[in-house]
Amino acid sequence: MRARTVSPVEVIAAHLRRADELNPRLNAIVTFAPDALEQAHVAEQTLSHGGSDAPPLCGLPLTIKDSIATRGLLTTSGSRLRAAYVPSTDAPAVARLRAAGAIILGKTNVCELLLDYTSENPVFGRTNNPHDVTRTPGGSSGGAAAAVSACLSAGDVGSDLAGSIRIPAHFCGIAGLLPTIGRVPNAGHFPPPEGPFAAHETFGPLARTVADLELLFGVLADLKPAAVASPDDEARDKAARELRGRRVAWYTDDGIAPVTTETKQAVAAAARALGEAGLLPTETRPPGVGRAAELWLELFARAVQRQMCALHAGREELAGPSASASIRRGRLAPTQTVDDYFAAWFERDQLRAALLAWMEETPLLVAPVGAVPAFAHDAKRVVAGGQELSLWRAFSYAQAFNVLGLPAATVPAGRSPEGLPIGVQIVGRPYREDEVLAAARVVEAALGGWQTPPAVLPTGARNPL
Repeated sequence: MRARTVSPVEVIAAHLRRADELNPRLNAIVTFAPDALEQAHVAEQTLSHGGSDAPPLCGLPLTIKDSIATRGLLTTSGSRLRAAYVPSTDAPAVARLRAAGAIILGKTNVCELLLDYTSENPVFGRTNNPHDVTRTPGGSSGGAAAAVSACLSAGDVGSDLAGSIRIPAHFCGIAGLLPTIGRVPNAGHFPPPEGPFAAHETFGPLARTVADLELLFGVLADLKPAAVASPDDEARDKAARELRGRRVAWYTDDGIAPVTTETKQAVAAAARALGEAGLLPTETRPPGVGRAAELWLELFARAVQRQMCALHAGREELAGPSASASIRRGRLAPTQTVDDYFAAWFERDQLRAALLAWMEETPLLVAPVGAVPAFAHDAKRVVAGGQELSLWRAFSYAQAFNVLGLPAATVPAGRSPEGLPIGVQIVGRPYREDEVLAAARVVEAALGGWQTPPAVLPTGARNPL
């Protein structure tokens, strides 16, 4: 668009045509912005009057997770409690994207009140995975991942408290970033990130390439203009060179959930790619990661149940299946004492301090996102390593880094026997998203990155974007 070889109007129109073709099958975008083409004409004028001075995302079509406030657009969080809610203001993260010139195409589907690893709710129904429509795109940012993977949107903003950006990215074969807590403001979210959630839930970008993650993260984190500009090949090569000689630990067993053979192969392939780029990979489990995942339940499960009970007080009839189950658990669960909660919090801080000290020598980690690739709709359990796992237990690898508060990027690294994408996590030290993204670019370049989802294109068809 800056080179004037294509106009913002043409770009937005192409995405809208793509959505007309595929969204009825995917149900990824649940609310469309009525003024997208109008916004595109404004962007066209901005670029025609001086493209080099235009904001960094000028004309770029993005979608926003349906739990994040977006001015003038229905924002339901997949709940009948909010089925008619239209925010009057943008969440700060959305405001930053608009100020950078992005065009908001619409809102993407979620599970009810972000309570599970699907994107199905009583307001908009089910979202399908573009790699296999009989499977979930994950959750809770599953509509976001499906829309980006299928080229309905150039990027999206999700939220992540227990893997809700990284798991959908893994399931849909795209890239996703969990930033360090505090890098991106998480205000304007529902359910609100209050109490124990405030220090662990954050917003982050989803995109088809790591370079696009980097561009979107720069805007969301309000970095200096030079850091927001999409880096060229020379800058990327320099960032990769600076990783040479760094130690990287990789592991496929956190002591909680076994993983599939293909998941092990994907993590090993990612570690091998980093080794070929000059890093020093070692297969070893970092200290505390298994216990950190177990602490998620002790720190947050009771808080989620209490929040669901409070939100639905006097309106229990509006609760869908996921919220109703959480309310039932909340009523039956034993009371968590303040001493129990503080004990878990202190243990978390001790684990984090020990891991950060260990990461002074080994600053990068490579791990599975979860035990399995995308599972079938309505699945209750999955099988990996000869064991049957609950859907919650299967993603302990993702949950650990929410508890520990470390930045992590998911990037495609392999395929299942069914052809489903398998992503890996690259984890770094707090505020070192630059190292995480540089390592993710190496893996992406070596292992192929995003591929057009076969389920949404006729055999032999070319990607129209």
